[in-house]
Amino acid sequence: MKMKFVIAAAFLALTLTLGASAKNAGSKDSPASATATASASANTTQDESLHLEGEKRFRSNCARCHAAPPKFPPRMMATIVRHMRVRANLTNDDMRLILRYMAE
Repeated sequence: MKMKFVIAAAFLALTLTLGASAKNAGSKDSPASATATASASANTTQDESLHLEGEKRFRSNCARCHAAPPKFPPRMMATIVRHMRVRANLTNDDMRLILRYMAE
């Protein structure tokens, strides 16, 4: 019974997420200032390395049993990762990096 609820909740979240992303697909961001662009590019390298490390840890710990799920809201993804942390014996660092990777 619990599994049916989890699957239904995941399907609902996926539907809502896809609807929101389709609605936002046509909107454009306003141009950023030169200062914001410079600091954003400095953070991009660090973000990319954290993303790659999260992907690496996902593949080594989670991909053994799971394909990458569709994008869920960060709060729902945090709950999923916390539940799987116990089952997969993930460290806090693994959990943090995987959550960052999955929530992006």
